[in-house]
Amino acid sequence: MPGSARAMAALTVGGLVLVTAYSVTIGSDGWLWFVWVVLGVATIGAMVARGN
Repeated sequence: MPGSARAMAALTVGGLVLVTAYSVTIGSDGWLWFVWVVLGVATIGAMVARGN
C-alpha cells in the first residue's frame, strides 16, 4: 500500500473513532456519518486504483 493510500486509510480509521466518540458523548449526527462513509468510499477507491 503506497504512502498516500496508507495515510488516507489512517485518516478514515481515525475519523471513525472520532465520529463514534462524538456520537456516544453528544449524540448521533447524520452528517458526520455521511462524511465518514464518503471518506471510506474514497479510501477504498484510492486503494483499488493504486492496486492496478
